[in-house]
Amino acid sequence: MPLLQWLTRDQDLTAADRVAYRLLDEVPDLSVPDTGGDADGNLLVQGDNLEALRALLPFYAGRVKCIYIDPPYNTGSAFEHYDDSLEHAKWLAMMVPRLQLLREFLSEDGSIWVSIDDYEGHYLKVLMDEVFGRRNFIANLVWQKRTSRENRKAVGSAHDHILVYARKGPAEWKEYRNLEPDTDAGYSNPDSDPQGRWRSIPFSAQGYRPNQMYTITTPTGSQLSPPKGRCWGATEPEFERYRSEGRVYWPKGGEGRPRIKKYEWEDSGLAPMTWWTAAESGDNQRAKKEILAVFEDEDIFATPKPERLIQRILHIATNPGDLVLDSFLGSGTTAAVAHKMGRRWIGVEMGDHARTHCALRMRKVIEGEQGGISADIGWQGGGGFRFCTLGAAVFDHAGQINPDIRFADLARHLWFSEFRVPLAASPSGPFLGAHDGRGLALLYNGILKDRSVSGGNVLTHAVLRLIRDEAHAAGHTGPVTVYGAANRLSDRTLDEAEVSFRQTPWDIKARA
Repeated sequence: MPLLQWLTRDQDLTAADRVAYRLLDEVPDLSVPDTGGDADGNLLVQGDNLEALRALLPFYAGRVKCIYIDPPYNTGSAFEHYDDSLEHAKWLAMMVPRLQLLREFLSEDGSIWVSIDDYEGHYLKVLMDEVFGRRNFIANLVWQKRTSRENRKAVGSAHDHILVYARKGPAEWKEYRNLEPDTDAGYSNPDSDPQGRWRSIPFSAQGYRPNQMYTITTPTGSQLSPPKGRCWGATEPEFERYRSEGRVYWPKGGEGRPRIKKYEWEDSGLAPMTWWTAAESGDNQRAKKEILAVFEDEDIFATPKPERLIQRILHIATNPGDLVLDSFLGSGTTAAVAHKMGRRWIGVEMGDHARTHCALRMRKVIEGEQGGISADIGWQGGGGFRFCTLGAAVFDHAGQINPDIRFADLARHLWFSEFRVPLAASPSGPFLGAHDGRGLALLYNGILKDRSVSGGNVLTHAVLRLIRDEAHAAGHTGPVTVYGAANRLSDRTLDEAEVSFRQTPWDIKARA
């Protein structure tokens, strides 16, 4: 498979592994409690999205159904909130670690959708082939972002790309995605059919099948054969069943070729296409009007996306209750649309923009603002979200564990580092649980109510018995890896107990 090459490629491909693991600190004054009591609800994070993604992984790895991002396009334009004039190699260096971390968030049935234009779009396609796998490429959607002419350009740009990849390939992901409604179906009920609105479809098929070549008698007595080069759409017994059920429609007063009634309730929808028009999905002009309606006369973002575009993506890729992630939240459109559509969401945005615009927009959504898709879906408000900032790093510059780090926070980080899946629940003791037949325990920060050298953070015979008791209570009798400040047991004792000891902080740092 062809690979992109640039000056700092080798170090950029490992940049995600060097991102510091930071904690998330909630800001209650900017959060909106959910009256429904959803503890695993919506989250808005302020901070660099690379560090934020690293902080979120122990909680949400493998749990996100749809990722949508609209990263800087690297066009050289002046953007107030983003540096959108990065040199090409720097832009690739910025994208690689973020895409690598985003891949870890996708659930088995999940997909990622990335907006981009022609300037970097083709490079991004090759890059995403490498990160997500060429076989997992779904489509390159072409979205009509403007309908007016741009006479200042050599050739006016009227479209953006949306690159779509799935955790699984197209054949498997097709079973998870939703069909789109057939808005041009033309259903009606001119004959008051008791089965409801219907439209007619031709009763013929391409090719020649002997059992579908027969003569049909019309209500006026005319004898009809299949059209030239075609056969009837089903066998004669099947056609007679349609006729007995009243499903045959005869055009031209009974003289035309038979057509079959297809009822509205039978229509499951249509597969998405790659050409998305402005009429169907909105355009940049519509998006700016939506933003101005929320923030009145303040021009806060140069390239927002229309709510209808995000609604279409989320309809195809998710169902109510699914988790949506946008780590380039921008003006907050993804979070706003996901919230209105009953999806859970995570949004990441840097700088004060997260507080002054994203949080404010989500408050208005919760209050029931009627812009964007609100009227179309009957949105009346409700819900809540947590606002968090990036807190302390787990490790300091010397590689030591920050003494303010709580046991539960280090446990989540350690569990994810070992198993690459989130820790299901906060542990109450040193045994964190088991995964794939291997147990994990952590001795840290007085979890055993004893910080002495011979006590809580040191593996002794007494501590080993406690860990084994907790493991047995949890149904685990296999090997256990124990992290602690020191070990007082012999290698023979560890081997007999099927225990592997790793020393903090050094062994945790090596696996971060």
